[in-house]
Amino acid sequence: MTAVWGLARATSVALVGMEATPVEVEAWMGSGLPRTCMVGLPDAALTQAKERVRAAVLSAGYSWPPQVLTINLLPATLPKTGSHYDLGIAAAVLSAQGLVDPASLRGLLLFGELGLDGRIHGVRGVFPALLGASRLGITRAVVPANQVGEAGLVEGIEVRGAATLKDLVDVLRGGPGVEGVQSEAIRRGDGPSGDLSDVMGLPQAKWALEVAAAGRHHLYFHGPPGVGKTMLASCLPTILPDLSANEAMEVAAIHSLMGAGVDHLPVRPPFADPHHCASLASLVGGGARVARPGAVSLAHRGVLFLDEAPEFSTQALESLRTPLEAGEIVLGRSEASVRYPARFQLVLAANPCPCGLAATPRSVCHCSPMSIRRYAARISGPILDRIDIRAPIQPIRTSLLAKAGKEEASRVVAGRVAEARERQSRRLRDTPWTTNAELPGPYVRSLPPPDGVDVLERAVTAGLLSHRGVDKVIRVAWTIADLMGADRVGADHVRVALSMRQGEEIA
Repeated sequence: MTAVWGLARATSVALVGMEATPVEVEAWMGSGLPRTCMVGLPDAALTQAKERVRAAVLSAGYSWPPQVLTINLLPATLPKTGSHYDLGIAAAVLSAQGLVDPASLRGLLLFGELGLDGRIHGVRGVFPALLGASRLGITRAVVPANQVGEAGLVEGIEVRGAATLKDLVDVLRGGPGVEGVQSEAIRRGDGPSGDLSDVMGLPQAKWALEVAAAGRHHLYFHGPPGVGKTMLASCLPTILPDLSANEAMEVAAIHSLMGAGVDHLPVRPPFADPHHCASLASLVGGGARVARPGAVSLAHRGVLFLDEAPEFSTQALESLRTPLEAGEIVLGRSEASVRYPARFQLVLAANPCPCGLAATPRSVCHCSPMSIRRYAARISGPILDRIDIRAPIQPIRTSLLAKAGKEEASRVVAGRVAEARERQSRRLRDTPWTTNAELPGPYVRSLPPPDGVDVLERAVTAGLLSHRGVDKVIRVAWTIADLMGADRVGADHVRVALSMRQGEEIA
């Protein structure tokens, strides 16, 4: 590469959704009165970087060019957001002045935000940025010192940490950098810590939860307040298998993009439970220029629990239609369309009416029949049709004290779920899917018809089951067979699956 006087280049990366694109940061010094121009479709935070980086460079004891300085971000047509380009801009400016060797910047990824005093602060998305950079052939990177642990999770990249701009210059001059320090970012827990042994009674609801966990099926609990819907839903992650290596990397990338501290790959499936007043953007993702992920993506490879589901806005609930089927969410904006993974397991919980007492004996409910119907209709038919299992829960009529200490623990149920998942994995080893709920309709219909298919035909003829519903019943029947250790789906499995689909009591 031919050297040009006053021109230097550094490398950073742009994150558009989960996709990493390398960005070349150019700094060019020309003749004219001192001023700094930045081009290349920067957002507001990035436009302000010229002032931020200038103050950091001067605070660290280095000079700033006393002439025209143009900073260009390539490719120029790609929208660029965030403050993580600060390190690349600073390195390019210092190199253009001859303060660091331009050769030290070749093949080096720079990712971090500068403070006015020259300190380097952590930023969002270090893990997905370096993961994408490694796939593009980049083998070296400098990141904030408090994110060295997160960056070190990416294999194939030599990571150096820098706490200040002077540390960065030291690395560029051949120094070792600084050791990683404790991250300042907020850490996310692995999920709720409840146990099924804490839930007294409710054998049918627990069976529905076990079937849902074994096949990764969507689940709908409905019943009066206080019967245990929320507690059951919070126990679902405790009986799910651990994440695979690929799933853990996907989950870590999303949480890093949201600013959560990631210094180890997660082991347990995530659990997201947004409040019913959550906005559409917080649920599915949103943003002005480039949309950020929402709760459906934070629950990727885990559980999305919507408590008091009818209280969510109609628009928010209906926005779940596509991710429930596709396992991803595509958010279009004026400057970019982003794609986030959203393969979650949905659990809904709802009361029978606004006051919640319509289904209880000796009810004191004063809701009108119209308000009860209107309340139930807030969860629309298309959403309900995508739910595999509907489990009604009735209040317990015996003393909970008599049942204390007699309930199965989550680890026991988790063992059966793991065995069922293993049977599915063996059966589907030659396919791109791993669980029954993931199987597409054409594949389900290509399998040998299960025994008892006449029951499904009668339900379709009577208008009780849609064609999508037939596929879902067969998937749930396969999961029941897996839990029972059966090699094929029997008529009893189909009948139980149909009852669970229609929300009937299981005989």
